[in-house]
Amino acid sequence: MNWDDFDAALFDLDGVLTPTADVHMHAWDAMFNAYLAQRGDQPPYTSRDYFDHVDGKPRYDGVRAFLASRGIVLPEGDPSDPADAETVCGLGNRKNAVFAQILETEGVRPYPGSVALLDALAPLGVAVAVVSSSRNAPAVLAAAGLADRFTVVVDGSVAAAEGLAGKPSPETFVRAAELLGTVPARSVVLEDAISGVQAGRDGGFGLVVGVDRGAGADALTAGGADLVVTDLAELVPDRATTPSTDPTGTTRTTES
Repeated sequence: MNWDDFDAALFDLDGVLTPTADVHMHAWDAMFNAYLAQRGDQPPYTSRDYFDHVDGKPRYDGVRAFLASRGIVLPEGDPSDPADAETVCGLGNRKNAVFAQILETEGVRPYPGSVALLDALAPLGVAVAVVSSSRNAPAVLAAAGLADRFTVVVDGSVAAAEGLAGKPSPETFVRAAELLGTVPARSVVLEDAISGVQAGRDGGFGLVVGVDRGAGADALTAGGADLVVTDLAELVPDRATTPSTDPTGTTRTTES
């Protein structure tokens, strides 16, 4: 791809910059399976449930979508509900407590290929932002050592404060492009979730890159990805300068 065609790169966080999607999956699995076991009338929650109903969505939307898929109806509750409340918000808060505990004990490291792309984009003048449904985005960025890379972070807390609809709506991506001083047509969306690539497609972004961390290339393409990669290192522009020596022994710089 030619990065000269774009002003901005809008990165999802979990599963794109950091492997915290695995931590989220673990937390959702632990919370939902404990809840379903308590009910005793449902088969276990699986990774397929995660990709079909939860992945990439704001926390309470994920709870709501999964419960609906099982025909389970619970009161909505309130975001202030305690983690043991049997409400949509209570289950979402229960999952977040599990996630925070795992993040604190295990930490997180960014994907090397994602860091390589960030390093390559900086000298090209491509502005970058994080667009995440998670309210934990600042904590994850700090834990991964990436907080100083992003002046614009549109996460779940920003979306709630500004009244922005979560993915698969494109509103959070559009807002990030606006904050970077550009427009969707000049921005690249980088997403590992089907709901995220749908947001990129519906927002009219210049390029939607699906990052296949388990959702499947076919599913990401069907959702709206123009291009699917397995690692962001595949998108690093081939412009690195390397020293070489000509036959006279003079060192010169060439482009590789």
